[in-house]
Amino acid sequence: MKIQFTLNGEKVEAEVAPEEKLMDALRRMQLWSVKHGCETGDCGACSVLIDGRLTPTCVMFAAQADGHELETVEGMAPRHELHPIQQAFVDTGAIQCGYCTPAMVLATQDLLRRVSDPTEAECREALSGVLCRCTGYVKPVQAMLRAAAMLRGDPVPPIESEGIPVSLEPVGQAGPDDDEAQVGGSGTAVTTQPKVDVRAPATQQTITQVVAHSEPKVDAVKLVKGRPVFTDDMDLPGTLHAAILTSPHAHARIKSIDTSRAKALSGVEAVLCYKDVPRVPYASGGQSYPNPHPWDQVSLDSKVRYVGDRVAVVAAETPELARQALELIDVEYEVLPAVFDAEQAMADGAPVIHDETDVVGIEDAQRNIAVKLHTEVGDVEKALAGADHVFERTYRVHQVQQAHIEPHVVVTYWDDDDRLVIRTSTQVPFHVRRMVAPLLGLSVKQIRVIKPRIGGGFGGKQEMLIEDLCGHLTLATGRPVRFEYTRDLEFSSARSRHAQMLRYRAGVDDDGTLKGLDLYVVEDTGAYGTHGMTVCGVTGQRGLATYRCEDLRFVGDIVYTNKPVAGAFRGYGAPQAEFALECLMEEIAAELNLDPVEFRMKNSLRVGDPIAITAELGEAGRVAAQMVTSSTLPECVAQGAAAINWDRRESPEWRVDPSRPHIRRGLGFAMVMHGTAIAGLDMGAASLKMNDDGSFNLLVGATDLGTGSDTVLAQIAAETLGVPLEDVLIYSSDTDFTPFDVGAYASSTTYISGGAVQKAAANVRKQIFERAALMLGVGVDGMSLKDRHVITQDDLSVSLEKVALHSLHTEDQRQIMSTASHMSMVSPPPFGAQYAEVEVDMETGAVTVVNLVMAVDCGTPINPQGATGQIEGGLVQALGYAVSEDMVYDEKGAIQTRRLGDYRIFQADEVPEIQAILVPSYEPNGPFGAKAVAEIPMDGVAPAVANAIRDATGVQIRDLPFTPEKVWKALGH
Repeated sequence: MKIQFTLNGEKVEAEVAPEEKLMDALRRMQLWSVKHGCETGDCGACSVLIDGRLTPTCVMFAAQADGHELETVEGMAPRHELHPIQQAFVDTGAIQCGYCTPAMVLATQDLLRRVSDPTEAECREALSGVLCRCTGYVKPVQAMLRAAAMLRGDPVPPIESEGIPVSLEPVGQAGPDDDEAQVGGSGTAVTTQPKVDVRAPATQQTITQVVAHSEPKVDAVKLVKGRPVFTDDMDLPGTLHAAILTSPHAHARIKSIDTSRAKALSGVEAVLCYKDVPRVPYASGGQSYPNPHPWDQVSLDSKVRYVGDRVAVVAAETPELARQALELIDVEYEVLPAVFDAEQAMADGAPVIHDETDVVGIEDAQRNIAVKLHTEVGDVEKALAGADHVFERTYRVHQVQQAHIEPHVVVTYWDDDDRLVIRTSTQVPFHVRRMVAPLLGLSVKQIRVIKPRIGGGFGGKQEMLIEDLCGHLTLATGRPVRFEYTRDLEFSSARSRHAQMLRYRAGVDDDGTLKGLDLYVVEDTGAYGTHGMTVCGVTGQRGLATYRCEDLRFVGDIVYTNKPVAGAFRGYGAPQAEFALECLMEEIAAELNLDPVEFRMKNSLRVGDPIAITAELGEAGRVAAQMVTSSTLPECVAQGAAAINWDRRESPEWRVDPSRPHIRRGLGFAMVMHGTAIAGLDMGAASLKMNDDGSFNLLVGATDLGTGSDTVLAQIAAETLGVPLEDVLIYSSDTDFTPFDVGAYASSTTYISGGAVQKAAANVRKQIFERAALMLGVGVDGMSLKDRHVITQDDLSVSLEKVALHSLHTEDQRQIMSTASHMSMVSPPPFGAQYAEVEVDMETGAVTVVNLVMAVDCGTPINPQGATGQIEGGLVQALGYAVSEDMVYDEKGAIQTRRLGDYRIFQADEVPEIQAILVPSYEPNGPFGAKAVAEIPMDGVAPAVANAIRDATGVQIRDLPFTPEKVWKALGH
């Protein structure tokens, strides 16, 4: 049928199918800013303005647009210009992954046409129809207020930051093996917006011009304009559409499967089941070679182990035909007993989930134990026996979903050289290439993996999840295939955070000194092992590393159940550990009548302290124990306390609001520590070359999933080379053209990939100096780079453009370029002080988090605006983990939270006040003094909220999440 409507001011006519959704029709018209995030209108990523009002298009038929006026961001400004709203989003750092940015921009347009001077509350309400998993909404609201001022003609403040004194030399390797390990100093500046003031000790060589400045993201313009930069933003002729048939049973054997009716359907090009693909055991977690055991998966199996497990895949001419074909596949199942509790799964007589004979590396299949971890430092039993007090507590944490707004999506096709191209939204393109090759029967050299922009990942895309199935379909048909998960599949068939039971025993003396810690963890890995071992290992590290303690023991059982598979999720085992540890520390302090902050600080790690447990639980095998080489933890604690007004805890008047006598107020604290990359394992590389005009091309394998790593890496290069950020053109994550990198996980990119970039840039700088010396007839001693010029110690200068032209065209011609790799045996920990303010309704159990404050030592923040954005977004994710998010199942193991509207991630109008404070140290092992920031915001919110509830009510709740029903019962109702 034909419809007519106005699109961005122009009359258009379109041919649409009666059942076609408006979202699909607009994307078919190459309006790529309209994004698919769900099918129920919950996320708002597909929204456009219809007759001036923000409207989701995934729940509208295209025919309903007939006669209406539609606006998308493509129509807001000419190609090389930005609308003031778009400019404000760029200026304030409101863009992270950028997948929801076009809808946010349109929400702003809708509001500001109606209200010229909106309040913050009005901005939040306007954004409430667009879910964002990255930003925490702080900077988008700032962007809205800034855009309003710009449109009114009011002056807007600059986005300011100051450089810091740093060394331009590549990073060293200070650590416990050095004769004289360097240690970092401390700083005390609080970061605010829009002014960002970051300082570090003035012991280095030069003041930075690009690093430690809040530069706009290098990809901000294309994201805010909705350009086709994501995996699915392409229209490849002849593309088939894939769909997957999943198991309706939690545990069953496939007695028979008949695909003949599906294959006979006109337009269906392939139907694959376990009979049609090779059986090659593998582990799907995107980790370094060799992948950790167990290898307990195959592409398609004759046994299913959870509701949502793979049964068959289809490729057809249209998505509708592919879904129709699924209904024509006849499967007969032998339903088997299932087990959904990890502790019950280990019991005698429990159903054996993995009874296949070709699995590799399962610890104890008969007891459903995938992996067992055990390590001890010192003598824990002796330490506990000698302690004045022994505390035993058990804590439980639940399964939650990454809920990135862009679903998993892959496009596979043969290129002109008969090589398989895998275009995929992944955090680990090089791992995907290596892992998928044996499953498809291809060599690595026959595969090219391209990672476009990613619409959020948070660990969920640190997995080779559906690339193998899409590749199998292209091999079967010879045609391009597009495979995208629905939101329902994201919940039932993707990955999630591991649920755990954590049982502590702690020995403490009367004076509050920790004497011994014993931690036992039972981890529910779901039906397959994937990241189970390494996540549990991180739980052990984080659960035993935060405090000074000589006697430590960790035992972990990673257990199979018939539930959807757990995998990597931002924090990677640390949020589970820190929740239990920081609740334990709170309970110990209370029982010993000690100040909870002073008790923690008495036992906290200090610069120069070894971290003993890291030698036993490192992923690279046994490595030297890590050492704290930089820390501003005391300043973090002090600044966070001042920001939340911690002293109110002592005021009885503050705790009770006379106008609401049923409400109790409380403040909670948690002290957290994370890691920076995987010592001895993570490696990244970079290639840098100089162009004719003195600009530079930077190629990295590192994966920017919205964290701003492309910007950070370009800043490191620009700082080293004395040029503005705009002179460094970065290209990332294409296995054919960029150097190797392990990918985006373990908070490694700035530290590892940044180290490689700094090395390559330092080498290029050396070559530039040599060329300038040839041109000027002087020596290289005392040369520097600034403002696109080489400057000699005698104040002679030559532009980088002239240096480039001379090297390429004039004399002794050569390309100025360098490639470098970086790996570190040192994993310097970032530290954080997390504070929470809550109100608890004593009648209903409802917990309202009023304020979250986090002060973080991440070393030098290369981009302060980006660093605070990471903290703000992480705090809101962590808040969902604490109070609202949960994966709920029925008695047969089928997940009940299958849409974002039921799962309940926070909307813009629901988040509390949030403050992110940067308290820099100078980490001698990181580029320009940097260490990690992206994951530590996940670690402290849940225990801080738990401790605030205890402060308000006197009740300690030891399992997540803090739902009203759970709190109400704990209050004794």
